[in-house]
This record gives sequence, C-alpha cells and structure tokens, in this order.
Amino acid sequence: MPELGKIERVEDLRKIWPNEARDFTVWLAQDENLAMLGEAVGIDIDLEERESSVGNFSVDLFATEEGTGRKIIIENQLEDTNHDHLGKIITYAAGKEASVIIWIVKRARDEHRQAVEWLNQHTDENIGFFLLEIELWRINGSVPAPRFNIVERPNDWAKAIKASEGLSDTKKTNLEYWEAFKKYAFNRADFKKLFSERKAYPQGWYDLSVGNRYCHITLTATMTKKRLAAQIYISKNKDLYNHFLEQKAAIEELLGDEITWHEASVDAVFGYDTYNADFNTDNWDKYFEWYCEKAIKLREVVRKFAE
Repeated sequence: MPELGKIERVEDLRKIWPNEARDFTVWLAQDENLAMLGEAVGIDIDLEERESSVGNFSVDLFATEEGTGRKIIIENQLEDTNHDHLGKIITYAAGKEASVIIWIVKRARDEHRQAVEWLNQHTDENIGFFLLEIELWRINGSVPAPRFNIVERPNDWAKAIKASEGLSDTKKTNLEYWEAFKKYAFNRADFKKLFSERKAYPQGWYDLSVGNRYCHITLTATMTKKRLAAQIYISKNKDLYNHFLEQKAAIEELLGDEITWHEASVDAVFGYDTYNADFNTDNWDKYFEWYCEKAIKLREVVRKFAE
C-alpha cells in the first residue's frame, strides 16, 4: 500500500505572520504571492505601492490590473472580519477610485459576507468586491502552504447581462467575438498550459499575461479597418522596449514574419499586424487559430529576450 501523508490546517496564522503590516503584507507584496492571489481571483495584479496613503490612512496594497490599468486595493486582516475593516475597504476604494476591492481575512463572519454580497449586487459592472479567507496547510509537519478561498466575488454573469442592455451593436459584437475566442483558445491544451483565462470585455482587444509586470500580449480586432494584430504591449518602460530593439534581428528571426514596431510617448508595441481580415463569423475560428499561434511565439520572445 502507498504511504500517504496527513493534511493539517495551521490555525494560528500569527505563528507565521506575527504582524499584518510588517509580515503578511510584505509577504503578499512579493511577485509570486501576488500571482497566487491573482490566480485565485482571475486578475493579473501589478503592485503599485505598499501602505499607500488615503488621506490620513493607508491601504495595505495598491495595485493595478495588468492590461486594463483598473485600480485595485487589497486590505488584509489576520482575524475575523469586523465593521471597522468593512468601512475601511469602502473608504479606501473611494479614495483610490478603485474598480477592484480585495479583502483578505482569517475568517469571514456571515454578516460581512452578506454585506459584500450586497455591495456586488448593487454596484455596476465596473466595480467588484472580493472577500477571501487565507488558510495555511501542511503535510506531516511540512513547511506551511498558503491557500486563498473565495467567500464572495462579483456576480460577473449578472452584471454582464445588466451591462449588455446598454451596449452599442459594435460593443456587443466585440464581447461576442472575445467570448468565442476564449472558448476556442482555452480548449487548446497547449494554449491553456501557457496562458491564464481572463474575462472578455466589449472592446477591441483581449490581453494575455506573460509573467512580466512591464509587458503583456495584446490581441486586437479592429473590425472597421479589417485589422488583426497580436503584439507585445510594453507599458511605461522604454528601457525594456529599447532592450527588445537591440535584439530586433534575433526576435524577428524567431517570430518568422514581418514585424511592426511602434513607440508612443509613454507605451510601445511590437508584433504581428495585418489589415486583410474579413470579420464574417465564418472566419472567426481561422482568426482565433492565428491569435493562438502568434501569442505562443510572442510569449517565447518575452521568455527569451526580456531578461
């Protein structure tokens, strides 16, 4: 018979993180731990500032969503939820004009779970509240392993229905197009292995994380101009763009097609760009296949040349 271990929960979180601000928040701010949180909530999180001021107070972590720039606040509480912290997350959200509010606690009391549920039901599609419990587990006395359990999250489906009522025909088509792309792409084992699925929005692009906080892949569909693009988008980091430019010949050899490079005042992009797309629904799968193949190659460029 195989020998199996016993999973045990670490009840006293403060044995690992004695102080919220000095220990837990510092731990969470590390890239690999924010990535773990991001995977739990389905958002790619880029840290902007720890202990970020909001008037005379400060929110534990202030961040943005990679690709969209949506503002995120994260408030930590290594104890049961209470009214004080519920008020804080609303105050901090208002002060930072945040779209995503993440409240991490040891245990969510039922009345506060209901409050977060109510907030999600009574805000529009641009605002989302997450309530998560942080747990620690070990096997046979091993090093503790953290796990985020989502207690409450935005009701995206209900909000999407509400939002679609006011969308133009173009935006409705964009939303339908990217929803169809997600279904196609993430049914491919090779694509799903490399990329995390993200929510589709009624806009002309869909972003993919590549594990680098300064750049991501942007897939574009500009239907009025018959434009199809798959590019590496570099946000506010001209040094990284110049680093890629210095290796232009090797990058273009790897990508294997004619590549366009464009530098704007703040951001920069390079990658595949074509203007011969007919966005008839009969062609969508062909374009989705094109996106997948190009995105996989672009990810390889970041992995190989961004260091």
